[in-house]
Amino acid sequence: MKSIYFTKEHEIFRKTVRSFFEKEVAPHAKSWEEDRKIPREMFKKLGDMGFLGISFPNKYDGSGADLFYSIAFLEEIARARMGGFSAAVSVQQFIATGAIFQQGTEELKQKFLVPSILGEKVGAIAISEPMAGSDVAAIQTTAVRKGDYYLIRGAKTWITNGVYGDFIVIACKTNKDAGNNGISLIVADSNTPGIQSKKLNKIGWHCSDTAELFFDDIQVPASHLVGLENMGFYYIMQTFALERLVGAAIAVGSGRVALEDTLSYMESRQAFGKSLNRFQVLRHRLADLSAELEAARQLVYHATWLLQQGEQAMSEASMAKLIATELSKKIMDECLQFHGGFGYVDEYDISRFYRDARISTIVAGTSEIMREIIAKSAVDKFQYPKIEDIAKMMAGARLSRDH
Repeated sequence: MKSIYFTKEHEIFRKTVRSFFEKEVAPHAKSWEEDRKIPREMFKKLGDMGFLGISFPNKYDGSGADLFYSIAFLEEIARARMGGFSAAVSVQQFIATGAIFQQGTEELKQKFLVPSILGEKVGAIAISEPMAGSDVAAIQTTAVRKGDYYLIRGAKTWITNGVYGDFIVIACKTNKDAGNNGISLIVADSNTPGIQSKKLNKIGWHCSDTAELFFDDIQVPASHLVGLENMGFYYIMQTFALERLVGAAIAVGSGRVALEDTLSYMESRQAFGKSLNRFQVLRHRLADLSAELEAARQLVYHATWLLQQGEQAMSEASMAKLIATELSKKIMDECLQFHGGFGYVDEYDISRFYRDARISTIVAGTSEIMREIIAKSAVDKFQYPKIEDIAKMMAGARLSRDH
């Protein structure tokens, strides 16, 4: 389908991405899911293809491409047929490295960002805790400055790439009594003495490692502080809209693959002398799902366009994430139903799609949090700050520190 947002070059890139995932990744889906692990060499292959640095500048071995190349990539990553793979790779490229690129020193960029883009290192970001998820201000992990290093103590949970990754961007309190204004981001090597990880067993996303992390007074160089001390919440906020768009775009791509699989199955499956796709009651349900998916897709594209224009797009990105992920759950449920009993066995990928889609309305901000963000804008008329205003505020904080 033609789009005002994608050029010929975007579509050529999309075809390259689709071909790669269909040929190099999808055939391994069953074995990687059973192994509960993505081979490290796959990250290197992704790096070699330029897929881990799409929007990063050339000087850091990225492609310097616009956001719609990233959206095309995220839609097509569903061709890998593993929600866990989509999660691990998207966290690596768009979430764990975002603050390092925007606020990190050149030393941090060379040590963590560049190897991530090349697929030589895998990263994680650790924000959520056993008693603090969406309420970032409630985190309890602390970092105390001791000369040339920080002493970090606490625990994190639900951390993608937290078991097999190479580094962790840790959100921690450097001022325990300051709420949002006391949070900092500090990067720790995963092999730092005192870090313990425990893999969580999940109902889906099996190939992706999700960890509980424990920091027992780990020593991290003070030079691994990202940006300014106590400004971490605002660095996280800078990436909120993109993080939600990542989840929305993956959900749209996954819904499309599920519908394609289901249409193929229904065309080949016979009942009462005709294929399933000839029954009006089923055709109309598929028509509804197709229309809803296209509406969600266009909302994702619009929010992406706003973000690319320098708008914060917090409300629009939250709308896209809410609509796309809730729809993804619905599509997977309906498509499994259309498969009948075959949908409930591992022989067909729809059973995995069904399991993997359930987490989409929880990660990167629950649907309930998305609704509250939207309500603040639609009901309370709250104006979320623009990216340039956040940047000015942080520049002011940096200037105050330097003087």
